[in-house]
Amino acid sequence: MEPMTIGEILEAVHGSLLGEFGDLKRTVGRVETDSRTIHPGSLFIPLVGERFDGHAYINAALEGGAAGCFTQRERESYLPGKFYIKVESTHKALRDLAKYYKSKFPVPVIAITGSVGKTTTKDMVAAVLGEKYSVLKTEGNLNNDIGVPLTLFRLRPEHQMAVLELGMNHAGEIDYLSALVEPDVVLMTNIGDSHIEHFGSREKILAAKSEIFHHAKPHALAVINGDDPLLNTLPGSLPFPFVRVGAGEGLDFRATELSSDGKSRLTCRLTTPRGSFRAEIPALGEHMIYPTLMAAAVGEHFGLTAPEIAAGVLHFAPTKMRMNILNRQEDITILNDTYNANPQSMRAAVEVLSNTDGAYKIAVLGDMFELGPLAPALHAGIGAYLAKAGIGCLVAVGQLAHHIYTAAREAGVPQCWYCQNKEQAKPVLDELVRPGATILVKASRGMAMEELVEYLLTITKEV
Repeated sequence: MEPMTIGEILEAVHGSLLGEFGDLKRTVGRVETDSRTIHPGSLFIPLVGERFDGHAYINAALEGGAAGCFTQRERESYLPGKFYIKVESTHKALRDLAKYYKSKFPVPVIAITGSVGKTTTKDMVAAVLGEKYSVLKTEGNLNNDIGVPLTLFRLRPEHQMAVLELGMNHAGEIDYLSALVEPDVVLMTNIGDSHIEHFGSREKILAAKSEIFHHAKPHALAVINGDDPLLNTLPGSLPFPFVRVGAGEGLDFRATELSSDGKSRLTCRLTTPRGSFRAEIPALGEHMIYPTLMAAAVGEHFGLTAPEIAAGVLHFAPTKMRMNILNRQEDITILNDTYNANPQSMRAAVEVLSNTDGAYKIAVLGDMFELGPLAPALHAGIGAYLAKAGIGCLVAVGQLAHHIYTAAREAGVPQCWYCQNKEQAKPVLDELVRPGATILVKASRGMAMEELVEYLLTITKEV
């Protein structure tokens, strides 16, 4: 980040200086919330949650090199040479400071929300815009009320665009983030069952996701998945121009003539208001047309040509653990999609596995969380879908995954294995992995199924 003076920070967060330090012209070059990874000269913000209080780590952060900190209460003592800024809420102060810092860089903000595909869409849009502009994008999973402000602090004068992912699991969170980023372009990927435990219905999820429009710039462009029936209720109900993308007839941006090499690439024809052109997508799965089309729509909006858009799509690289294709010796392929899961993304991943050209296809699937009372039925639906997709082998891992296992067996999946945990799954994988195998590994974040990917890497050899 660009340095900010203590005086600027005080004004931005409406804080007051504590202790004896009084040099308001001193600058800070970094904002941090984790005392374990503190950098010299940074501002430490001790966040407070239901089960933690960062105030306990203020001294550790300051002794570790932080120049100063926020605090919600006065301290018994103050370290010499360090500044302390008292604020009503460190959480609110983080947002206020990020909003002030963002105001120093008047770049267009492309904000992305939806139930499935946010990260992939973010990466694709950033890849396309990157053909012409210097782009800041959300890294990793920094898409919440802490991560988005920290992302904004990475803005620098050379940036010309910001592509930000906005996540949520409760109502009001998208409104909070929208007020911070004030989008110039809004992208909505789809409405599915993610976090339905907290909402009760997809209609309520749509309402929560639509909070992104609360603080969008006047006349902001909205790009939506035109194949999603719930998202199609938005055009005409909101005072924004809408662009619809997908495979359906009559949409503004369409993908047709899809073909896959079954290994690592999907090709299609993109038809836009300006014409049509071929695009090669370095990923698997027909669902990849949606991030590609959204990126094309954003690209055209900001003046990119068809060749530039096609080049950007070709330069797309997925975030770690997001359908990463790991090629091993003996024609073995591991599909690492372990970052997270919900019923829609799980089906999409199974479809990718189904369409690969592997001689033997193994689905290693774990629990999907935050589905509430619908969890048994939604897991069972995945088991039944495995049979329809022609998957020959299932390894189900976890308590909820037993519903996947039971439904898959009943639907006729030839080989079904059930493991209560990842340790039980390892000897099963030892038996199953063979030359020509394609292995999909996927579950919700809390399952940490990347451990099984790492195990698979140990029992197979590098190309």
